[in-house]
Amino acid sequence: MTAVSPIPQKELNFVTRTQLAGGVYLTYLPAKKFKTSLLSAQFVVPLRWETASANALFSAVLRRGTVSYPDMGLLSRYLDKLYGARIDTTIRKKGETQCVGFVASLIDDSFAPGGERLLEPAAKLLGELICHPVTQDGLFLEEYFESEKTNLIDAVRSILNDKRAYADSRLLQEMCVGEPYGVPRLGNEQIAAALHPQLVWEAYRQLIASSRLEIFYSGSAEQSRVEDALRSALADLPRTEETTPLEQTRHALPEEPRLITERLDVTQGKLGVGFSCGSQDAAALLVGNTLFGGSSNSKLFLNVREKLSLCYYASSLYHRQKGLITVSSGIEFENYQKAYDEILAQLEAVQKGQLEDWELEAARSTLLNAYASMGDSQGKLENFYLGQAATGRDETPEILADQVRSVTLERILSAMGTVKLDTVYFLQGKEAEA
Repeated sequence: MTAVSPIPQKELNFVTRTQLAGGVYLTYLPAKKFKTSLLSAQFVVPLRWETASANALFSAVLRRGTVSYPDMGLLSRYLDKLYGARIDTTIRKKGETQCVGFVASLIDDSFAPGGERLLEPAAKLLGELICHPVTQDGLFLEEYFESEKTNLIDAVRSILNDKRAYADSRLLQEMCVGEPYGVPRLGNEQIAAALHPQLVWEAYRQLIASSRLEIFYSGSAEQSRVEDALRSALADLPRTEETTPLEQTRHALPEEPRLITERLDVTQGKLGVGFSCGSQDAAALLVGNTLFGGSSNSKLFLNVREKLSLCYYASSLYHRQKGLITVSSGIEFENYQKAYDEILAQLEAVQKGQLEDWELEAARSTLLNAYASMGDSQGKLENFYLGQAATGRDETPEILADQVRSVTLERILSAMGTVKLDTVYFLQGKEAEA
């Protein structure tokens, strides 16, 4: 066993990340207070337009059946024998990486009837889903491939039905054009429609041979037992090539802010505003963004939405991996200029320190409560540590909470002073063309 990095954590004692095999890592999150165990296996790959849809597609096809359980019915019956265990496909975007794989949830062994061990069979099934999918003539089963391809295209199209999510995605695409961070986690419809079985099979074989595999366990089992179960389950994982480290690229501020206007058949405008942060002080930017628009006590919410009624919603998000802040808002078309001006005015108020004492404490409290609540959810813990592993970070929630507690107003003002307007995206109705 090769220890990679012990992760100090007050709420979760002895959290560790260890290397199980070439490019395969286990983050062990011991927890005895849950009645369930969580086991997650995620391949971490560079986020690219040309591969995002293929990766999303084959991960869904893998869930359709294995050599031992070649259809969903047999898979479901086996999971029922494990007292209703679940294994779900996941496709997530973490920084400039795409994370594809499975998350299993099962009764923790300490609560299983008669002391039955469920970790080993669940891990074995996870390994079989990854390494031994049901095939035909050396490729994925055509029926499963075509069905999941249709589902993927429908999922990509459905984003357009959620205009808020669509506008947020389009802002990042325009803001990060030419950068991996602008690529959606599912790719796009045109690339998905062009996928064929041979291409997707080759993408799958390449990924399991050379991409980093991050595994997460949360439950009561001893670490040595978890490691033994996973090594056995993944014994057939091909590792023919050495995995390469993934690097996050820094966003470049354009010489002049970009204005992108798009027209669709919508009754409510969507105004997205993107900013580039010149500071590396992540804790100060995190608190500064929470003051700006990251909570229900923020300036965007209390002023732009509540006091001035210029937006149906208004919030901001700090993208730590890329050093960006994005604002998402829903407005009447005719309120575009007023809302835009007020969003910038509220940012300026934060930058100038035009704050009341309660605002800073409310921002700290919002963030500290979020970190404290992570220990109450195995899903939140897995998602957090996946993000850390995928982007090369090792802070725990407790460490991040300490950073938030210690950040000073002077640091916040200094960091927020580097926030510059980058890109403006406005989604408006087709009637505006007249």
